Amino acid sequence: MWTLLLLIFLCTCFSSLASSPLYSSSCQLQGQFHLNGMHKAGDVVLGGLFGMHFFSTHPDLSYHSEPKQPTCHGFDVLGFKQAQTMAFAIDEINRNPNLLPNVTLGYSVYDNCNTLGIGFRAAFSLAGGQKEQVIIHEPCEGSPPVLGIVGDDSSTRSIAISTVLGLYRVPLVSYFSTCSCLSNRQKFPSFFRTIPSDAFQVRAIIQILKHFGWTWAGLLISDNDYGLHAARSFQSDLGPSDGGCLAYLEVLPQGDDPAELRRIVDVMRKSTARVVIVFAHEGHIINLMEEVVRQNVTGLQWIASEAWTASDKLQTPHLTPYLAGTLGIAIRRGEIQGLREFMLQIHPDISNNNDGNDMVNRFWEYIYRCRFAPPPSGWVEAGGAICTGQEDLETVQTEFLDILNLRPEYNVYKAVYALAYALHELLQCEPGRGPFSGNSCGDLQRLEPWQLVYYLQKVNFTTSFGDEVSFDENGDVLPIYDIMNWQWLPDGGIKVQNVGEVKKSALKGEELTLHEDKVYWNFVSKKPPRSVCSESCPPGTRRARKKGEPECCFDCILCSEGKISNKTDSTECISCPEDFWSSPQRDLCVPKKTEFLSYHEPLGICLTATSLLGTFICAVVLGIFICSRQTPIVRANNSELSFQLLVSLKLCFLCSLLFIGRPRLWTCQLRHAAFGISFVLCVACILVKTMVVLAVFKASKPGGGASLKWFGAVQQRGTVLVLTSVQAAICTAWLVSASPVPHKNTQYHNDKIVYECVVGSTIGFAVLLGYIGLLALLSFLIAFLARNLPDNFNEAKLITFSMLIFCAVWVAFVPAYVSSPGKYADAVEVFAILASSFGLLLALFGPKCYIILLRPERNTKKAIMGRDINKS
Repeated sequence: MWTLLLLIFLCTCFSSLASSPLYSSSCQLQGQFHLNGMHKAGDVVLGGLFGMHFFSTHPDLSYHSEPKQPTCHGFDVLGFKQAQTMAFAIDEINRNPNLLPNVTLGYSVYDNCNTLGIGFRAAFSLAGGQKEQVIIHEPCEGSPPVLGIVGDDSSTRSIAISTVLGLYRVPLVSYFSTCSCLSNRQKFPSFFRTIPSDAFQVRAIIQILKHFGWTWAGLLISDNDYGLHAARSFQSDLGPSDGGCLAYLEVLPQGDDPAELRRIVDVMRKSTARVVIVFAHEGHIINLMEEVVRQNVTGLQWIASEAWTASDKLQTPHLTPYLAGTLGIAIRRGEIQGLREFMLQIHPDISNNNDGNDMVNRFWEYIYRCRFAPPPSGWVEAGGAICTGQEDLETVQTEFLDILNLRPEYNVYKAVYALAYALHELLQCEPGRGPFSGNSCGDLQRLEPWQLVYYLQKVNFTTSFGDEVSFDENGDVLPIYDIMNWQWLPDGGIKVQNVGEVKKSALKGEELTLHEDKVYWNFVSKKPPRSVCSESCPPGTRRARKKGEPECCFDCILCSEGKISNKTDSTECISCPEDFWSSPQRDLCVPKKTEFLSYHEPLGICLTATSLLGTFICAVVLGIFICSRQTPIVRANNSELSFQLLVSLKLCFLCSLLFIGRPRLWTCQLRHAAFGISFVLCVACILVKTMVVLAVFKASKPGGGASLKWFGAVQQRGTVLVLTSVQAAICTAWLVSASPVPHKNTQYHNDKIVYECVVGSTIGFAVLLGYIGLLALLSFLIAFLARNLPDNFNEAKLITFSMLIFCAVWVAFVPAYVSSPGKYADAVEVFAILASSFGLLLALFGPKCYIILLRPERNTKKAIMGRDINKS
């Protein structure tokens, strides 16, 4: 419609120019718009558009020579109050010596009659003026008729007006247009507003949902731009991380549609959502609530948009049981000092000479139900009594004088001050340092609206009420809303109480302040309700979305082993670090249990005790042998080898201790080297001893004496040393090339760390064991060959038996070692060391100790040589 108006205006202007005798020199206005308004002269004039009437006849869009004045009906006291707030703000600015000194502001305010056509005409009258004739070749100098416009109060009208005025960068500062579409700077480059957009209202409601943990809510919207834009914002902004999910989305019918309303209320009644958000005007909600009452749907927490938060029509006794406790978003309430006194000074001009008294007279007629004689031109309404103009406003109960609930009026107040501060900054510009072309500044005598737009974008001030006012890159003011609560009074009435606010600041972002102790809850518990599709998943679990349902509907799945979730409603479980494992509750990573063959556990204690016992026995046997070193049984078969064998056995017992305790680098490197060298020393002594036994008995035969020269004491020591040195070389090569190192093994148990020594080189370990086995096998074969020698005391049989035990133990060791995990592999190796050591100790030295200690009569040279035939 606004496009049509523009085309009509341009076409009629050009057609009149073509036919006019002044075509070559002037442009003549075809007709004037006779609009209702208020005016005050000033150095700079600000325009205003306010809805001071509810209805209007369709305006005459044609341009007659004598256009008819549009007729408006239903005086709107609140619209007039807003217009008077603008007049008061300008008067206050003019009295302020610190703001716009030496500049007097004026105003030109028009009534848009809540009609798009009239509002559009009024805006063009403000922007272009109503000068009847313009000389085309006359220089265009001076300021425009108005430098900026405060208005409009309707998003639809603001869209139409700003689309056209934006082409000329005329600033339009709205105090009530909330459509989020107006934030589009490409389409509306000179549009500003002091009321938050609907997009922030949606985010404010989401903040409330998050605060109370309401993740499951229903949404009811009106079937118009107001509701549909809100629905789109909810669907894009609302999510599990921001507030929850929509259980249902229903569009309220425009008229009275009982069947559709019945269906919607039935959906609400069956839903598990206890919170209902309603983005609609009071007209839609009245019909809805009648159906809610009919079906007796209680136990719901209503959340109201700013369109019906303060609606008196819904605060009725029969709706109170259902709507009490409602939380709503309301336009920010402000305080304006001196406004009431200013309004009390308003009086009609009976002579009707004042340009602004048309509206004042109409207001007077409406308040006192009287009329002036004659009534103002164009009014179709008239009262019965005659107005005197001397009536006292303080004697009348009217919302016009209510200054305790200033909401749209406060936005008007901020809009006027925003324009004033922008103009003030413009006039403070220093020549040569300005922001415009050539570092120029604006000039009061030649002000351009686009210059004011530049400064409006940068305006930043704080009102006397303490609210910060500035605009973002889209022309939106720093948003702030009051949060209201419908409280059920003892007398059955409802009081709409302010319980908090939600705002956005440049430094802190969005902030919600809510005084829960002031909130009335219409539930038996007197506490906020629970409204969730699924209860929160505790730590230790993760959310798994239910198939085919919104994201807020989920199952709680316990985290798998080794993973945890340490916060509520985790969407996934996180793995614990390598050395940690999940607690039984899966909510904490705890250090993994460590496992190794410890001195403190029963198995480690037993093996340690056995090792020390073997060492002690070796020491005792060694002591016995030292004390009996002169006896025949000790001296027989080279006592020196027996002492070396006992020392090596003691080392074998002691090296087993290196396998017990937490593996460290030095123990890992030393354990196998000590084990290998100790056993080779032991087996080498046995091998040499066996060879000596065999040589001695061969030497006792005729011609066998030559064999003894190869087995003297020096040769015996040399043989043992050489055989042991080979093992030492093997160990050295192994440690240098691929040394055993401690290793944390997590392959055996996920929840345990098994500390073990990895051999480094399997080949090195195999060669070490193989060399021991080779010597043991060689000793066994030689001893086996000497088994049939005279047996009064034949040590070869004992050696054969001991080597049989030794080989059996170590043959069984290999598969047991390979198949044993962790500490049990060390236990198997220790057991093999101890078993073979005890086998050698008992087999080789047990009979000798028996004779030394218990049968001393057999510890003689004759008995050993087989000459003592007297058997005791």
